[in-house]
Amino acid sequence: MRGVVAAGHPLSAEAGASALRAGGNAVDAAVAACLMSFACESPLTGPGAGGFMLVHSAGGESRLLDFFVAAPGLGPGAEVPAPGALVPIGVEFSSEASQVFNVGASSCGVPGTLAGLTHALERFGSMALSELCDPAAAVAREGVALAPMQAYLHRILAPILASTPEGAAIYEPDGRPLRAGELLRLPELGDLLERLGAEGSGFLYRGDVATALSDWVLERGGLLTRDDLAAYETVEREPARARYRGREVLTNPPPSSGGILIAYSLSLLALLDRPGDERTVVEVMERANAARTEEFLNGLNSEGYLERFRAEEAMEAVAGQAADRLSASAGRSARVSPAAGREGVAKPGELGSTTHIAVLDSGGGCASVTSSSGSGSGVVVPGTGIHLNNMLGEQDLNPFGFHRHEAGRRIPSMMAPTVVLGDRAPEVALGSAGSNRIRSAVLQTLLAVVDGGLSAEEAVARPRLHFEEGRVDAEPGVDDGALAELEAAGYEVRRWAERNLYFGGVQAVVLDRDSGALSGGGDPRRGGAAVVAA
Repeated sequence: MRGVVAAGHPLSAEAGASALRAGGNAVDAAVAACLMSFACESPLTGPGAGGFMLVHSAGGESRLLDFFVAAPGLGPGAEVPAPGALVPIGVEFSSEASQVFNVGASSCGVPGTLAGLTHALERFGSMALSELCDPAAAVAREGVALAPMQAYLHRILAPILASTPEGAAIYEPDGRPLRAGELLRLPELGDLLERLGAEGSGFLYRGDVATALSDWVLERGGLLTRDDLAAYETVEREPARARYRGREVLTNPPPSSGGILIAYSLSLLALLDRPGDERTVVEVMERANAARTEEFLNGLNSEGYLERFRAEEAMEAVAGQAADRLSASAGRSARVSPAAGREGVAKPGELGSTTHIAVLDSGGGCASVTSSSGSGSGVVVPGTGIHLNNMLGEQDLNPFGFHRHEAGRRIPSMMAPTVVLGDRAPEVALGSAGSNRIRSAVLQTLLAVVDGGLSAEEAVARPRLHFEEGRVDAEPGVDDGALAELEAAGYEVRRWAERNLYFGGVQAVVLDRDSGALSGGGDPRRGGAAVVAA
């Protein structure tokens, strides 16, 4: 089948394209690419991670598959201990920026990727799981030569990856982080993938691997029980929807937060109707940030919250306030960042250890899937090939305190796999890495395609803005006049000297509604790649 795949690594994109060439559909290709990403991007994703897949089938069905990390701690109270202490580990992004990540067994939530990918294949795919697992298993065993971007990630995350003897044996076999060009071999992951192809994912949730994971984590102060794993299921949800310039935009619904904040932003932009205006985009980003209150996070798990959050009267009121500020902004005094004109550096918490895959096929199907291990917990369970996530220790996902989520509930996420439909047929599938920058990266890439008419590659490469904590960060290439207008409106503006992974890692695929041409964009900020399968 003809189609296009964009992914965070060239081998992942090629694995998806190979599935299309073999006659598979978009979901087959997405699963193949995800499995390959376990071997190619293991600090970011893997069988110990969680994620989401947004599917629009050739038959017109749209579903969000939620296989994100769940809070652990199910079981009889006497058997579930109080959580042990999180392990703080400092990670230095540069000489000027560092962060303490919370890792260790107490940070590990219930992983969902294997359950989610097998569910997606059974529900929407057409190929055998073994066909998709075997290439990834071979690469995991043979090893992947680290590209410069992967070597950079390995280097900065080394304090976490090598924080346990099990992790050090994999990621620092010679007593130091692997360098660009050196091979990362994951033979136990290869064994797991081969077994997955033969048996399905049951062994991780109810079999011997489930027992090994739970025992290992509980013995080290974590909360992951056998009941947590046995109870875990992929949840199918109705996507959140927004209308924008004649298209229907589908994205991640509650209990996740990133998708509905994108839908909120698009609804405001549609009401304001000022396409291509950076000042308006920043105003909308600011409004979306302000909406993410503790009440918002608490409401994500309540019935009907999406409808209440985006009620028509409330949206019109916020749009009116934004319009008034836009009209009055020229008279505000300027605040120029001390860093203006110099290279920006990532603030603490801004790596966003996540990866995305997007696929369109010629039959009218598409799949958009984001997965993440957080920063990784450092907990590698011997004999399983699994490095567990640290979602219970991620500050961005736990802004009001750790270990507060009810056992069994999904942890709210910023991840926002997104699909744009025109005349009910998919035109765009995209998503991003980048923690809090996911929203701004996806929003601006989508606008570049819909408003600007750009191809996927052009839209992904386009310079980005991000607003957070009162400041606008801007990549080189953003219009100087627009930045001056933002400063005149009172915003602090930090101009970056180089394009940077701080601004997200978007993978996008586009079907041109006029010509029918397919294009793919793998984000150069994170070593992404795209392949068109002819």
